[in-house]
Amino acid sequence: MYLVAIFRCQRFLHMAKLHIIEDWWTAPSEDSEGRTVLVTGRRALDNVIATGRYSYRIEMTWLYEPDAGGMPDYQTSRTMELVTDALQESLRRDPVAVMTGIYTGAGERNWVFYAVTLKAFQAMLNQALRSIEEQLPLTFHAEEDPEWEEYREMCQCEIAREE
Repeated sequence: MYLVAIFRCQRFLHMAKLHIIEDWWTAPSEDSEGRTVLVTGRRALDNVIATGRYSYRIEMTWLYEPDAGGMPDYQTSRTMELVTDALQESLRRDPVAVMTGIYTGAGERNWVFYAVTLKAFQAMLNQALRSIEEQLPLTFHAEEDPEWEEYREMCQCEIAREE
């Protein structure tokens, strides 16, 4: 009887797990000074928004020395991709936050997340980045955004797909 109860509990947890789709788009945009910024956004998050649980928007910023086009050099961009991959893998295992967008250009990269709690996000971040040996020049900004205003604004940058 005990094993049956464990199986039923695991089945319930699996069924209750939020399905977060890996469907991304990238489009060029401009900052307030007319410099090119590549915007990468995630599609199809209505089910996540509808939960009402992810109300904290967290922006993680990495300032870098830009090339003539405002982009990071090769080594910096490789490390940024390692950071992105580590965070996404961690969030697949435990979706305490959802990465919704990445902005790159004009000397900075910004990752945008919506989190359940700031404390849970911090714990996930520390765990995810443990394997990266160099010190990362990251700064953070967090605020409540229960209506997902930043996400909705970012989605306006998406270029319509040709069917």
